[in-house]
Amino acid sequence: MEGEDAAGGARRPGLGCASFNQDSTSLAVGTKTGYRLFSVTTVDRLECIHESAESPDVYIVERLFSSSLVVVVSQAMPRRMNVYHFKKGTEICNYSYSNTILAVRLNRQRLIVCLEESVYIHNIKDMKLLKTLLNTPPNPSGLCALSINHSNSYLAYPGSATIGEIIIYDANNLNTVTMIPAHDSPLAAITFNASGTKLASASERGTVIRVFSIPEGLRLFEFRRGMKRYVNISSLSFSPDAQFLCASSNTETVHIFKLEQHGPSGEEETPTWSAYMGKMFTAASSYLPAQVSGMMSQDRAFATVRLHTAGQKNVCTLATIQKLPRLLVASSNGQLFIYNIDPQDGGECTLVQTHRLFGSDEDRDEAGVSAAPQSYAATAATVPTSGPVSWEKKWDHLNQLC
Repeated sequence: MEGEDAAGGARRPGLGCASFNQDSTSLAVGTKTGYRLFSVTTVDRLECIHESAESPDVYIVERLFSSSLVVVVSQAMPRRMNVYHFKKGTEICNYSYSNTILAVRLNRQRLIVCLEESVYIHNIKDMKLLKTLLNTPPNPSGLCALSINHSNSYLAYPGSATIGEIIIYDANNLNTVTMIPAHDSPLAAITFNASGTKLASASERGTVIRVFSIPEGLRLFEFRRGMKRYVNISSLSFSPDAQFLCASSNTETVHIFKLEQHGPSGEEETPTWSAYMGKMFTAASSYLPAQVSGMMSQDRAFATVRLHTAGQKNVCTLATIQKLPRLLVASSNGQLFIYNIDPQDGGECTLVQTHRLFGSDEDRDEAGVSAAPQSYAATAATVPTSGPVSWEKKWDHLNQLC
C-alpha cells in the first residue's frame, strides 16, 4: 500500500492506502471518502483519533510522527499535495507538480515528493522547495525512502529502471553520497533503519533481501526469503533498535529476520558431529560456483507469520507496544493484525489481536492469548518519543508563513 498504490496497487471499496508513521505509533488509512488516523499504542484498542471527509479517493496519506501535520493526495487531484493541520481542521498549504504524485516521505527536516521521473525536496519548516532532481530513472511505483533521523536526512531512490541500483542522496546538504549496486533485477522495496545507518532492499524477484551500511554502502547482511517462487515484496521495516527486519509480500507469509553477526568466538568449542559437518559443508561450498555458494551462506527467517489470506496487499512494521515487541500488519482487506514476537527463540509469531479499520470492531476475529512471557519485556526495544509541544509551535509558524 502506501504511495505505490497510485501505480496500480491493490484496491477495494473504501480502502486506498495505509501507512504507519515514522515511529509506528500511528496508522494512516486513505478511503474513498477521505482518510482516518488511528493510534496504535495499545493492543486491545484501536483508537480513531481523526477522520476527514474533505478529499475523496485518498491514495497517499502520511503523518509526521505524532504531530498534527498530515500530507494528503487524492485521485481527484493526483498532481496536488495538500498539507493539513488536522487538529485545527485547517489547510497549511498545497503544492502542485507537473505529473502524478506517487509517494511522499517526511522527517522533521525534509518533505520529499516523488514523481515518476523527478524528486522534489522541500524544507518542512516553511515548505520552501530546496532542490528538484530531474530526469531520474523511470520509477513508476514511486519507490523511495527517507531516513527519519533528520540529522542526516538520507534519501534513497532507484538509480536504474533495469537493475537494482540505489542512489543515496543527502537531502540536508543536497548532494549525492553514493550509488549501491544492490540487485541484478529492478528494485521493489527499500527502507532505512531509525538512525539512518542501515538500508534494506529487495528486488522484483523477491527472493533475496540485502542490508547495507549507510553512508558507505557496504553489504552487511543477506537474507533469503525463499527459492521456490518469485514474489512481490511490498513492505520492509526495521525494528526500532535495528536488530530485526520484517518483510511482507503478496503471499500469506511475513518474514522476520534477525540482524546478528556470526563471528568466531574467543573460546575453542568442543568438536561435535554438527560442527564437523558444518565445516565440511563450508569447505564444499567453496568449490561451488559463486552464485550457489553465496545462496548457501545466506541466513533464513528468524520468525514468520502466516496470514489468514494470501494475495492481499499489506504494509508491515515492527514496534514496541506496552513494552513488548510486536509485528503490525495492515491489510488491504481493511484489517490490522497485531502479533507477539519472541526475540529470543523466534519461530511462529502469535496473533494477539485483529482490528477492523472500517466498521465496528465487535465482530473482529480474536486470537486468544493476551499475556506474553516475561522474556519479551526484558529484551524489548525502547521507542524514541517525539516532542509534540515544540512541534505545535512549528505548525503555528508554518501556518503564518503559508
